[in-house]
Amino acid sequence: MTAGIEAAPVRKTITVHAPVRDAFEVFTEEVDTWWPRTHHIGKTPMVSVTIEPRTGGTCYTRHEDGSVAIWGHVLAWEPPTRLVLAWQVTHEFGHQPDIARASEVEVRFTPIARESTRVDLEHRLLERHGAGAAAMRQVVDAPNGWSTILGLYCRRAEQPQTEP
Repeated sequence: MTAGIEAAPVRKTITVHAPVRDAFEVFTEEVDTWWPRTHHIGKTPMVSVTIEPRTGGTCYTRHEDGSVAIWGHVLAWEPPTRLVLAWQVTHEFGHQPDIARASEVEVRFTPIARESTRVDLEHRLLERHGAGAAAMRQVVDAPNGWSTILGLYCRRAEQPQTEP
């Protein structure tokens, strides 16, 4: 990627048959129930994934060897309509500790009916990955990238909620 050239953002939109509050909560607080165990930057198999529910919260996975792999931070926490994450993953699937070199993932939740929500995901500022920008864009826009992840999320969000 040439310096000064913006990489086009990756945009995905789905509709989930769930109220907006439920859609947001499943995406954030219940991420461990649907995030694919194959999608992580840890050194051993993933045990769990967490998005801490607040601006400044950490996004991380726990692994079989007890390690924790940080993959992002919450930049905006606006339940139930908006979430922005710093995507601190390199194109080589390592951790990018410098948040200024991380891309961003914004997810918006818009009610379109009482029981349906449009979910718009934008993975932007990919040029921050420097020489790895094109590779990162290709990975997140590939069939096994955000499309698969959103499909798994949609299936989970549409499952009947059980009362405690």
